[in-house]
Amino acid sequence: MPVFHIPDDELVFPHPKFAEKDGLLGIGGDLSPNRLLLAYQNGIFPWFSESEPIMWWSLIPRLILLPESIIISHSMKTLIHARPWRVSINEDFNAVIQSCARIKRKGQQGTWINKLVYDAFMEMHQLGFAHSVEVWAESELIGGLYGLTIGKMFCGESMFASKSNASKYAFIHFVKWLQRHQFDLIDCQQDTPHLKRFGAELYSGTSFFDYLEKNKKHELSPVFWNVSNLENESNFV
Repeated sequence: MPVFHIPDDELVFPHPKFAEKDGLLGIGGDLSPNRLLLAYQNGIFPWFSESEPIMWWSLIPRLILLPESIIISHSMKTLIHARPWRVSINEDFNAVIQSCARIKRKGQQGTWINKLVYDAFMEMHQLGFAHSVEVWAESELIGGLYGLTIGKMFCGESMFASKSNASKYAFIHFVKWLQRHQFDLIDCQQDTPHLKRFGAELYSGTSFFDYLEKNKKHELSPVFWNVSNLENESNFV
């Protein structure tokens, strides 16, 4: 099956069911807000290094986490109840995305969060579609994550931790926040054992694409969350 050319002058994507087995769907286009929103609405996301053209992917089966189904380990429950750190939303998106870009990851050289991606997501944050979660040890940022809200779906992009369990701490609190705000699911994009330990499961293409169509009925509107003490609002009973 051929890899599609994504035109610069037309806001369109082929259906993600036509992606290659490795998930690659198309090459080209840009990272404008409207194109990114259209892509994520349809289960497509950009992923490419600085030296490569813009590449668009849709991995099937898709790893999905339902907020109400999150599994929290005994050790993380103990840490959460100790409340050693403060958790915020959108307090420092710039610091989170830069930290995600700098963190060294096993088996990876460099980062896919290049300048094009950085600039695009900073703009999406300013528009109210991209959000960050921060974990603070007093004034030090020690962990966090960021992603996009698309209707009632949160599309996770990346997370980092400079102290053990800090990204898990951010993720668990945020999942509980999404549950409170009646989000349907978290699109994990990549199939990873780490997220499966939280209860994420693989969805077939049919199930995932059916959900995406239902999600399009929700208004695609920005949200400007600004929460300074998320740990005070989370309920882990």
